[in-house]
Amino acid sequence: MLSGKFKTLYQRLSGTIDKKRIFHDPLYTLALGTDASFYRLIPEIVIRAADENEISLILRESSLLDIPVTFRAAGTSLSGQAVTDSVLVIAGSNWNNCHISADGSEIRLQPGITGGRVNALLLPYGKKIGPDPASINAAMIGGITANNASGMCCGTAQNSYKTIAGMRLVLADGTVLDTSDEQNKISFRASHSKLLDEISALADSVKDNLPLAERIRKKYKMKNTTGYSLNALVDFSDPFDIIEHLMIGSEGTLGFISEVNLKTVTEYPCRATSLMVFPDIEQACLAVSLLKSSPVSAVELIDRAGLRSVENEKGIPLFIRELSNDACALLVETVAPDKTVLNENIDRLKQAISTIPTETDIRFTDIPAEYELLWKIRKGLFPSIGAMRRTGTTVIIEDVAFPVQNLATATLDLQQILRKLGYDDAVIFGHALEGNLHFVFTQDFGSPREIERYGKLMSEVSDLVVNKYDGSLKAEHGTGRNMAPFVEMEWGKEAYQKMKEIKNIFDPSEY
Repeated sequence: MLSGKFKTLYQRLSGTIDKKRIFHDPLYTLALGTDASFYRLIPEIVIRAADENEISLILRESSLLDIPVTFRAAGTSLSGQAVTDSVLVIAGSNWNNCHISADGSEIRLQPGITGGRVNALLLPYGKKIGPDPASINAAMIGGITANNASGMCCGTAQNSYKTIAGMRLVLADGTVLDTSDEQNKISFRASHSKLLDEISALADSVKDNLPLAERIRKKYKMKNTTGYSLNALVDFSDPFDIIEHLMIGSEGTLGFISEVNLKTVTEYPCRATSLMVFPDIEQACLAVSLLKSSPVSAVELIDRAGLRSVENEKGIPLFIRELSNDACALLVETVAPDKTVLNENIDRLKQAISTIPTETDIRFTDIPAEYELLWKIRKGLFPSIGAMRRTGTTVIIEDVAFPVQNLATATLDLQQILRKLGYDDAVIFGHALEGNLHFVFTQDFGSPREIERYGKLMSEVSDLVVNKYDGSLKAEHGTGRNMAPFVEMEWGKEAYQKMKEIKNIFDPSEY
């Protein structure tokens, strides 16, 4: 039974929004209040919003009552950013409108269409969107942009931040801003001049602080989704451009993205893939550094534990079962406009790593059935760990990035921490070209001892990433609840204060 300000909010909303789409029964809120993370929060109210007008109403009334609002599209978020014990607004599959430009170079999207569906629509144009998370067939555009998702091929050059071309958003006070509409921007400047002036002043203060500006630029040479996108303050001067890019990666805490324009990237028709196996992680990472300047579209690192977790799956090559205990694989892909260029790429890749010892012969395949099977190994790592977990435990996936030149030693250090704390089932894999590692393990939260062990893990990993290598605690999965306590640790007090100022500009009632 709702009470207090939640009851008031329900009364104010139910006069406009169909009550059949406003849920407060405990069974429904429990069922609808779950995302892909290991957090469990039960919302007071869940609303399936139908359109932008309803979002505007929800935000306006919630702000007046000082009630936090959390947004969700598909709920594939891994770090707990799509769960809440307050109000959850779902903008899902009914938010699926899209418009493709005549040449396919740009696409305008609502938040409830999946990335996989978008790429299917773009395929006839020879295009795709830049972000390519492993969950692209389930993840929706709202989460992809709000979390600045990347993936196996896009790196830092083709993520949402780099490919954004316009945005329509709803702010905390219910106001709609469309950065692609000049008339709307004129109206917004008249009604929200204070917000625009504060954004400009904040950006100027960061640019004038040369050490801070340089640190921000350095941090974003790696994948980084820890905290707000501070690079917007040094990359742009126009306040509308800054707002647009601050919204990318803001995880719904600065406003609701109701439509987004993305520049598309080329989807080459020819591709070839190789599963290269090296004697150990050090040799594999050395190969990564040599491949980085070669024509590769993806280089995925998979440690021996990861290979072992999928080696008995149907169709997986038999030789994987016979690899040495220290073996480490790189899943390497190259793409090209035609077969001639593709073969030239393959020759260049083989030559680039010809001095590195391997456990198996290097063989590329351009046969779809074969390379899709190889990618099945990589994409099946997270589910395979989940299938093997002990009853009562949960599967956790963490997501860090190191400078590429430190990837080998950092990976060995990470393995040592996991072994020391008894995470013997942990699997390490990731986007090696970007120094981006994921590690997956099972965790029991049923006893104080286990919770303490998990706390030690997070503390030691954070110390390793931040203090030893100055890396990113969240490379592509978003800050969420998982890394919120560590944002200041990674960025430092000065940068963290700028993030608080950003939040206060967009949502003054928060502070």
